[in-house]
Amino acid sequence: MNKVYPDAKSALDGILKDGMMIMSGGFGLCGIAEDLSDALRDSGVKDLTVVSNNAGVDGIGLSRLLETRQIKKMISSYVGENKLFAQQYLAGELELEFSPQGTLAERIRAGGAGIPGFYTKTGVGTLISEGKPTMEFNGETYMLERGLFADIAIVHAWKGDTAGNLVYRKTARNFNPMMATAAKITIAEVEHLVPAGEIDPDHIHTPGIFVKRIVEVGTGKKRIEKVTSRQRPA
Repeated sequence: MNKVYPDAKSALDGILKDGMMIMSGGFGLCGIAEDLSDALRDSGVKDLTVVSNNAGVDGIGLSRLLETRQIKKMISSYVGENKLFAQQYLAGELELEFSPQGTLAERIRAGGAGIPGFYTKTGVGTLISEGKPTMEFNGETYMLERGLFADIAIVHAWKGDTAGNLVYRKTARNFNPMMATAAKITIAEVEHLVPAGEIDPDHIHTPGIFVKRIVEVGTGKKRIEKVTSRQRPA
């Protein structure tokens, strides 16, 4: 089975439909599947539910799908980095399901492991717990959180092989490994594509069995969210 596609557009061909749930790896701009998210925008698919820690930053990544109003709902832990995200939510134009960051990661991991739900103390007694079942354990109140499993996951890796095995680099590892396991179809964009067998099995973060399609995108985009510098002596 050939998993390698020539570009992001072709890697998405034939699997997109309106109303899908899509997981998008990354944290801010670190480890985001930018080429694949741009191809999603260009496809015109709409009414999407997107699971992502945030939505990139204004003008980059998932924010471009917010610009075109292709996202109906976000399941996220953070909004503040993206002005458009906040504006659409506050104006009632975008549905938002807030999930604490650790809870969001565990919901994705649970979905990939076939676990439909789990109990946590995080968020008990807050707006996040409204409408969710609770249960007592050892005298403490816990609430039920549901696992997440998407139609498609798009992830970004530093290196991948033609069998779909992936290696993430440093903090770009973030949400990508969990999301790669938690979707019917996982599509990976990689900076370096190598022949199967070239990656040391002990170095693989995502086994190729989880990855259905892969595209090589190179190393051209190394964006920085906020450039800060210190004053130097005159």
